[in-house]
Amino acid sequence: MSASTLAPPPARRAARWVAFGIAALVVASFATLDLRAADFLSPEARQAMAQFASSFFPPETAPAFLRRTLDGALETLAMSLLGTLLAALGGLALSLGASARGHDGQRSVTASLLRGVTRTALNVLRSVPELVWAVLLLIAAGLGPFSGTLALALHTSGVLGRLFAESIENAPPEPAFALRARGVGRLRVFLFATLPQIWPQVISYTLYRWENNIRAAAVLGVVGAGGLGQMLSYHLSLFQMHESCTVLLAMMALVALVDALSYAARRWLNR
Repeated sequence: MSASTLAPPPARRAARWVAFGIAALVVASFATLDLRAADFLSPEARQAMAQFASSFFPPETAPAFLRRTLDGALETLAMSLLGTLLAALGGLALSLGASARGHDGQRSVTASLLRGVTRTALNVLRSVPELVWAVLLLIAAGLGPFSGTLALALHTSGVLGRLFAESIENAPPEPAFALRARGVGRLRVFLFATLPQIWPQVISYTLYRWENNIRAAAVLGVVGAGGLGQMLSYHLSLFQMHESCTVLLAMMALVALVDALSYAARRWLNR
């Protein structure tokens, strides 16, 4: 048996080098970070954490406060839903220019230039965290859910645009070429050839980002973007721990509800 037969394939060798590099980075991280696990697990730390956690209970159950919490939960849900919808539309529009092949299956110098510009825009959108977008928009639009919704839409547009562009690039080009050969316009080529092929990925990615945005919407309220996050920030600042516990429980219930709805929708689509 020859030596070339015994040698591992290039992909396996590359995977080994990648694994070795990741392991080296993990070791370097432990060596450079000041991780004091002993202090975290000390009896004093455990006692302080237990006392702080016990101060949240029992949760506030006054009817008036529960109604306010329900209103905040609905506002958070609306922010995440509308922000995700706007992001899906914006990401789909940006993905047309960001895909390497183009939505009609053709390559050109203009398409390459448009791809570079669009991908740069997508990188900027998703590189800036939602909290930073929210702070910038709060200065322009003021406090409230409008700023939070736009912050979610901007950041998620960058994420979904990149994912949709990858789906377009991986779609089989033959249907688009067939329509182009018959003189069909570019928009109709995308609508009738490319979009039907990537539609399952579009729905799946959008639902997944909705799950993430329901958590992000709760966090954005901390900077004044409305919803449960704003309630949590307010009551924690006043050390009203029982009210904060009720808001936290509402956040958990809302996240669980959205996760269940998204999971059920994906299973229904994959039947």
